[in-house]
Amino acid sequence: MCTAANYITKDHYFGRNLDLEFSYNEAVTVTPRNFVFNFRRVPPLESHYAIIGMATVADGYPLYYDATNEKGLSMAGLNFPENADYKPEADGKTNITPFEFIPWILGQYTTVDEVKEALKDLNLVNIPFSEQFPLSPLHWIISDRDASITVESVKEGLKVYDNPVGVLTNNPTFDIQLFNLNNFMSLSPEPPENNFSRALGFDTYSRGMGAIGLPGDLSSGSRFVKAVFTKVNSVSGNSESESISQFFQILGSVAQQRGCVDVGGKYEITIYSSCCNTDTGVYYYTTYENSQVTAVDMHRENLDGSELASYPLVKGQQIAMQN
Repeated sequence: MCTAANYITKDHYFGRNLDLEFSYNEAVTVTPRNFVFNFRRVPPLESHYAIIGMATVADGYPLYYDATNEKGLSMAGLNFPENADYKPEADGKTNITPFEFIPWILGQYTTVDEVKEALKDLNLVNIPFSEQFPLSPLHWIISDRDASITVESVKEGLKVYDNPVGVLTNNPTFDIQLFNLNNFMSLSPEPPENNFSRALGFDTYSRGMGAIGLPGDLSSGSRFVKAVFTKVNSVSGNSESESISQFFQILGSVAQQRGCVDVGGKYEITIYSSCCNTDTGVYYYTTYENSQVTAVDMHRENLDGSELASYPLVKGQQIAMQN
């Protein structure tokens, strides 16, 4: 399972936790403007906006998990099991496969408003990349500096939701997740007030009691509530160091530790956490065993080229000895 979020200080930041029990050898991948994106049912993009993000490169094709284009539009796909429903090809529709969805969007569009217009004719079709890489059941968060939306292809069709909290996890569907926040409106970062009874005196015996009732388990519904609460109450300075540090703290509040989620004898963990400064095009990440922040700057690549640039994840713990 996974969690994605947005955060704004002076700049806009977008990123996610990838929570799984296995890896597909994902790497930070920069796609330059002249790499040809071939699509299964629509014409190729021979030139497009440059993209940076996390991807598995298969047969020379970047299968992006999350990414940002050079204009600051960002997108991530998150697990959506038993709800995702991809369709047969449809006449009169733009038929895009789920594995093409991120490059098709980020290659062409710069704002959420432009994406909303394009989605009116979109049909996410049930065509896998290959036998080795079948389609994953996903839904997506798409964000710019000013807005976010959630896109879900379900049995009833393609649903596009405004996402006012700029957060996404997994099941249930986004409308239910958002409605569930009503149950937590009494939570606060401030000390609690006594609304229980005026006849009783209560002792605020600990800091943080205003958030009693905030979920702490690792289910997707609970992670959604906790990530939203942490994000909307987060405070940091505007420097790059303060901003990315705070963003990784937000993601860390819902990270998964090995041993806590048993998946048939394997354990789901937060394989990586990412944070992209969408204004500068610098993609930061940490991995489960490497808490040092590593960065790739898309603008240090030849963005007018045609070849992918791929950087394998630094996974071993990086320790700075002080004596």
